[in-house]
Amino acid sequence: MPKMKTNRAAAKRFKLTGTGKLKRAKAFKKHILTKKSAKTKRNLRSTAYVSETQEKTMKKLLPYL
Repeated sequence: MPKMKTNRAAAKRFKLTGTGKLKRAKAFKKHILTKKSAKTKRNLRSTAYVSETQEKTMKKLLPYL
């Protein structure tokens, strides 16, 4: 059986934590930042985790993570 391929797009966006959760960055932080409040931009800085419903799908994309 051949080796499984890692989805490279997913590999660049997700990291695995020590407890096995998937860590991700929040969206809406790239451009059009002038109309967003400082509080909103500050909250977007922090990392988020992949929801439990999506975690199984993401781990299929990242077999060797």
